Amino acid sequence: MDWLDHIKWDRDGLVPVIAQEAATGDVLMFAWMNREALARTAALKQAVYFSRSRQKLWHKGEESGHFQQVHEIRVDCDQDVVLLKITQLGHEPGIACHTGRHSCFFERLEGDHWQAVDPVLKDPASIYKA
Repeated sequence: MDWLDHIKWDRDGLVPVIAQEAATGDVLMFAWMNREALARTAALKQAVYFSRSRQKLWHKGEESGHFQQVHEIRVDCDQDVVLLKITQLGHEPGIACHTGRHSCFFERLEGDHWQAVDPVLKDPASIYKA
């Protein structure tokens, strides 16, 4: 049996993926992978996701330069969620979010509203081409 057959892909052939910083345990982002993305991630030891909005593979860092070096690939007990233990690399190490922040999980519920609590490390307009 191919190791990819162990994954329980959803009806669209995708599996949710969590990227966790290996050194700190910080959850940096959530994304999706299809079979090809997970196979490429394992082969390259860099994160490759599937963009649902663009319907294509997305090598993290291809535009921003903020690559994710993959140290471990894990699957949960139900085989329906993948966890990547990564090191966030790039021109400005530590930026995983397209907003220029360390993590995509930068908003915290404060009473009855969401508050951005983590700083922008670099202006996203200077990271991504328009």
